[in-house]
Amino acid sequence: MKQLSVAQGTALAVGAVLGTGVLSMPALAADVAGPASLVAWLALIVLSAPLAWTFAALGARHPDGGGVSTYVRLAFGPRAAAAVGWCFYFAVPLGAPAAAAFAGNYVESVVGGGRTTVLIVFFGMVAAVFAMNWFGLRVSGRVQLVLAAVLATLLLITVITALPHARWSNLTPFAPAGWAGIGSAAAVLVWGFAGWEAISPLSAEYRNPRRDVPRATAIAVVVVGVLYLGIATTSVLVLGPELGGSPAPLADLLAIGTGGPVRLLTAIVAVLLTLGAINAYFAGASQLGAALARNDALPRWLTGTPRRSLTVAAIGSVLAVFLPIALHTTMLLVTGCFTLVYVFGTAAAIRLLPGGRDRIGAGVAFCAVVGLLWLTGWPALLSLVVAAGAVGYQAWRARIAAKRAIPSSISDASTAPNPNTKPACVVE
Repeated sequence: MKQLSVAQGTALAVGAVLGTGVLSMPALAADVAGPASLVAWLALIVLSAPLAWTFAALGARHPDGGGVSTYVRLAFGPRAAAAVGWCFYFAVPLGAPAAAAFAGNYVESVVGGGRTTVLIVFFGMVAAVFAMNWFGLRVSGRVQLVLAAVLATLLLITVITALPHARWSNLTPFAPAGWAGIGSAAAVLVWGFAGWEAISPLSAEYRNPRRDVPRATAIAVVVVGVLYLGIATTSVLVLGPELGGSPAPLADLLAIGTGGPVRLLTAIVAVLLTLGAINAYFAGASQLGAALARNDALPRWLTGTPRRSLTVAAIGSVLAVFLPIALHTTMLLVTGCFTLVYVFGTAAAIRLLPGGRDRIGAGVAFCAVVGLLWLTGWPALLSLVVAAGAVGYQAWRARIAAKRAIPSSISDASTAPNPNTKPACVVE
């Protein structure tokens, strides 16, 4: 049964893309490029429009739980589809602890407790998201709609109350790290713009995919663009040089805007933002894992149903939280995987979409994501390793299937009648 309305789909898209980006991305980008990081923000906002529209056009024409993996299979075959599916599916549990760390740090700044508090926040989020998606998109979609409305309101209040304290002098020096710093900032900001691929596995769950997917995506692009640019610009103009070293720029903005202690409020906002992002990714992963198993790209006993797929993603997240990898490195590893998904997805769109505006948009998106993959640097190699694992798994399955078929062929041949043997009942 179709479960997603346009409003719920929009909320899932906003949650997937906006997610943890507004919590720390303005500070991380400013630390790399200074006020010139606003150029990187604007560029990624502009480039995300054709990217989002490309996936919306594909989802409207080819609604399926496989999402980008399905589009790539239609364009380039099953091996490429498996590689893309693995890159997305296994990046979700790796990225969940990194996403939760942003919210965990906000909560820790209020209640203390160090690493223990961060872990408690993470486990609580995974448990909540797991429960919501266990009962299907009807539940998780409604929860996401409420989350999106509350968060959009809180972020707008933050911008409106902090802007009167803006100073144009905070724009100088504009590019302290040189113009090359903009590219470095863009590589960091990719984390904040990943998400359009996360909702593509949900396209089949819309009540009317051909009509509703483009509508939900268009609304989400506008909402995300306005909120991101508003928060980023306000952060630079209000916080100035202090932005780059701020562990919680959103809290700083609220404190300046309202003039009171707001750490608790921003911790709540951080938790809600992160919960929305992880919810959207887990929802997409639950559908994608089942689709990959259906296409023999993953074992059916492991991810053959959305609930099994969801369980694997949740367990993988719990294991990933204990990996000895720095947060910044984890972010780049995850964005490398998602960017490779974008590269293959937009390349598939060039083949599958009809000529005209849609194909031109896909071409622009393809060129942009190839550049972003290059900016990610060596962490993007993880995506190639994951893709190679998918191809290797399919080759192994093919060999197993061939070995099983050979004895059957021999048995059939041994029991087949010999044309040179005469029937025993014939008397010459």
